[in-house]
Amino acid sequence: MASPIEQIRRTPDTETLAFARSVVRGLSDTPRHLDCRFLYDARGSQLFERICEQPEYYLTNAESEILKAAASDIAVKTGNLTLIEFGSGSSIKTQTILEAYSKEFGQTCYTPVDISHTILEEAKLSLTKKFPNVSVDPFHGTFEEAFNLFHQFSPSLFLFLGSSIGNFDTVQSTTFWESVCAHQVEGDFSLLGIDITEDREALHAAYNDSAGLSAEFTKNIFDRMNRDFDASIDTDSIAHVAKYNPDWQRVEIFAQFLETQTIDIAPLATTFEIEAGEMILTEISRKFRLKQMVPYLRTFGLKVVEKYIDDNRHFCVLLLRQE
Repeated sequence: MASPIEQIRRTPDTETLAFARSVVRGLSDTPRHLDCRFLYDARGSQLFERICEQPEYYLTNAESEILKAAASDIAVKTGNLTLIEFGSGSSIKTQTILEAYSKEFGQTCYTPVDISHTILEEAKLSLTKKFPNVSVDPFHGTFEEAFNLFHQFSPSLFLFLGSSIGNFDTVQSTTFWESVCAHQVEGDFSLLGIDITEDREALHAAYNDSAGLSAEFTKNIFDRMNRDFDASIDTDSIAHVAKYNPDWQRVEIFAQFLETQTIDIAPLATTFEIEAGEMILTEISRKFRLKQMVPYLRTFGLKVVEKYIDDNRHFCVLLLRQE
């Protein structure tokens, strides 16, 4: 059984202040940008779950196909250990992994980590009912706050699925893997999902779904500003723009202001004027090549145990071991 997790004390006030500070930093920069982790409040998390269900969003289907085929093999290769998942969301895809570990070892311990308290509670309730022999111990917090879980629960399998690593730029990615390396123990495992598609049409469709959910998701960070600190933003005058940048091998997602607007950041007594036509970067989604990614991960002491790839070669799940 996993030991109780010491939770970080988080309150609505501290969350709002952290959000406000992040917005001010991003909007003060040139070019302007926002931290994508603040897209995932309760509303944003719900929207993203719906995006993952859309037929255009190939990432979820491809990764789910891989996990269904590989879950038992993964369990056998790692042995019985604690599962720790960053950015777990509703843990829907992870159910395949939990089922495999439950069948192979009986009692299984799972710690989902997410910035949305609401989605963690919903996931815990659902998983506890479906898998009575899985001990679900959620951690509400940021990735930085959760790294100490690796020491606490070693031996462990760290799950980072959905190509969430693609949301980090190269500097952020290096910092992230340095933290993983610093906190894991030799013999710990990681399960990493990465998007490897080079299909331009599939990329465009995935981030511009016909249901308009991607656009709602982009606008939600501005709706959140209105909710959290009365920023007075007309979100109907903001357009979602998502396009692939081949030079950087990434999809770049922007909020384009169709009219000049003033954004009020009341908690920090700061205002910004955004000109009509200006685009604010809200998120990136990097795409990877295995011939580059495998040696890159090796520099952090992560050895590839197994590669699992879907039939369309859109997605890859890497089983890694810390050496």
